[in-house]
Amino acid sequence: MFERQERIAVLLLIGVAIAVIAAHLILGSMGKQPFSKQFTNNTADGELVQIEGTIDQVTLTRTGGHMILEIDNLTVFVPSQSARDLTVTKGTNVSVYGIVETYRGKKEILVNSADDIQVIK
Repeated sequence: MFERQERIAVLLLIGVAIAVIAAHLILGSMGKQPFSKQFTNNTADGELVQIEGTIDQVTLTRTGGHMILEIDNLTVFVPSQSARDLTVTKGTNVSVYGIVETYRGKKEILVNSADDIQVIK
């Protein structure tokens, strides 16, 4: 059926697949907190950050259905796919995870999913 080298290659592939699946499950269950850092004005674009604060303003874009949140003078951009599943209002305390980007010369946080915005009670 298989030669010895082919059996070893198949076993190695199965072992790697098991390791990748296990890592995915373990890292997925840990969440984003261990991999994020607190946002500062010196945070580089592309970094995963976390902020906590009170929503000062909620704005829906005229086109696209995107949501823009102002949290303690920082812009948080929520794409339309995530904004559909999100219900927040001015004055809500939230914790936000996202990627830092510079838009029109100003730092902002780009949120990937509605789950990245948690209401703090």
